[in-house]
Amino acid sequence: MIYTLAIFAPLAGALVSGLLGRSIGDRAAMGASVLGMVVAAICGPLAFFQLVAGGHEPGVISLSPWVEAGRFHVEWALKYDTLSAAMVAMVSFVAMLIHVYSIGYMGHDERPRYRFFAYLSLFTFAMLMLVTADNLLQLFFGWEGVGLCSYLLIGYWYDRPSACAAAIKAFIVNRVADLPFAVGLSLIFLKFGSIEFAVIFPAVAAHAADTYSLFGKTFPALEVIGVLLFIGAMGKSAQIGLHVWLPDAMEGPTPVSALIHAATMVTAGVFLMARMSPMMEFAPYALGFVTFIGASTALFAATIGCTQTDIKRVIAYSTCSQLGYMFVAVGVGAYEAAVFHLITHAFFKALLFLGAGSVIHAMSDEQDMRRMGGLAKLIPVTCALMWIGNVALAGIPPLAGYYSKDLIIESAWGAHSAVGTYAFVCTVLAAFLTAFYSWRLLFMTFHGRSRADHHVLSHVHESPYVMLVPLFALATGAVLAGWALQGWFVGEQEAAFWGASIFNGPHNHALESAHHAPGWVKILPMLMIAGGIGLAYVMYIASPLMPLKLASTFRPIYNFLLNKWYFDELYDAIIVRPLVGLARGLWKVGDVAVIDGIPNGLAGLTSGGSRQIVKLQTGSLAVYAFVMLIGVVALIGIFMLIR
Repeated sequence: MIYTLAIFAPLAGALVSGLLGRSIGDRAAMGASVLGMVVAAICGPLAFFQLVAGGHEPGVISLSPWVEAGRFHVEWALKYDTLSAAMVAMVSFVAMLIHVYSIGYMGHDERPRYRFFAYLSLFTFAMLMLVTADNLLQLFFGWEGVGLCSYLLIGYWYDRPSACAAAIKAFIVNRVADLPFAVGLSLIFLKFGSIEFAVIFPAVAAHAADTYSLFGKTFPALEVIGVLLFIGAMGKSAQIGLHVWLPDAMEGPTPVSALIHAATMVTAGVFLMARMSPMMEFAPYALGFVTFIGASTALFAATIGCTQTDIKRVIAYSTCSQLGYMFVAVGVGAYEAAVFHLITHAFFKALLFLGAGSVIHAMSDEQDMRRMGGLAKLIPVTCALMWIGNVALAGIPPLAGYYSKDLIIESAWGAHSAVGTYAFVCTVLAAFLTAFYSWRLLFMTFHGRSRADHHVLSHVHESPYVMLVPLFALATGAVLAGWALQGWFVGEQEAAFWGASIFNGPHNHALESAHHAPGWVKILPMLMIAGGIGLAYVMYIASPLMPLKLASTFRPIYNFLLNKWYFDELYDAIIVRPLVGLARGLWKVGDVAVIDGIPNGLAGLTSGGSRQIVKLQTGSLAVYAFVMLIGVVALIGIFMLIR
């Protein structure tokens, strides 16, 4: 009952706020939405602790029949195991804090706020449905639900063309990824005859040698399915190639950015891979592909974060990079480490986004770090909280990121494979860059001389308590979550904790190898972090003119990173413009000239011909006889040609 209430309370808040908000007013609608989230935030963690420490047994909570078509039957059911319960606890708690924060952040918005809170709660419900799905259809329902809600929230300020374009971009990019994802789900049903996890997972080993024939070639069935599912995860989790929607999503209000990047949507892909671990373990080449993409994303996004000037975009690319870490863990078989980093990352990334929102709120909506500086004295509480978030992100002990991120680096080393070595190098370099761009953000925003407009500085003030209290709660999680959860998630109690939630094959020793990594593997990330912080101090505090000189000296490299490796320009050249040209050609030629032109031309020919024929009706017998003679000659001519 508690578990079910945690999932459906946000839906109740969304319905009240969305359907009745206009009649009951913004204040009551916001209250209903936040109340639903408070109930979820109490019940979600309680259900989790009842499962792992309270003696409750995992199982499935059946709600009602859902789809019945011939022999195809699907029930609406909630999976109650460690993986789902951990995700419900995290999503409900973090989303509740974001809802509370939104009361203050959106307080001056002129639009009806009930719509915003309805979307937030609906977004949370869709994510909860995704992580508690007992079958692939319900998972797909939640998967598309978070995609729809992200579109609504990113484009919430619909009077801004940039926000509308960003919402459409996020929606389309995710649809591109969802096509192979849907094909993968269809192939699972084709192979296993079911979409229920309880039927699929026990039968995976029996289908390990099955194949599919594609394009005249034969491929291992599970490898094909694994790659297709991961492409879907790449779209939701913004991996390299399908990441282009992520920075544009910053056009939405800051609470939306925090919800998308910390607790929901982008973590859906990591959850999917962990949930499908019984299948992925039999697809080693697909896991190698996951590792390669994750490692490349971790390094790629970190390089871009080093040059961005928008405070929210720096944190957005940080999210992209950290998701790459999570997929590295999945690829080398350390699913537990991936979920562990997912949980810890939710706390410090939500803290960073909401802290950035507090800075933007204080700076009269200014987001460019080049127009900040010296804010530590004016908003010291926000500054301290942002420091905590960045220390956790960088992976400095004893904060949360140290326990989870370093374990992923050690797992990559412990894979002892070519792709594992590649991932190890990429993640170590990304650790250096993460420390650099994190402290670059801190130094440019809070320290050094002020570069802000004097008029803006005169209005700088600390955020109200309704915005600061959620930050303190998230900071507590960023400090304690790694230490508190380590034993359960990846420590001595790991096997008993996860049970059957995550499957590790007999040859999967990823976590064991990570725990027995040599000392230099454990120390190397700390040295890289220290180097990144030191470089950021030199460039932005000790020698603040150095970044300008370096950007001028290495202009091509700087522009390459500043323009995000030119992915948008590349896609515009090879996809967008050709498609626009094709659409224009189909419109001008196919639609106007052919579809409209030929019928209209025939109609004009008929009309003109009839006007000429009418002229023959003169009343003269001689004219009529002449026309008849022409007709007879024509008929004889046709007859002779036929013969």
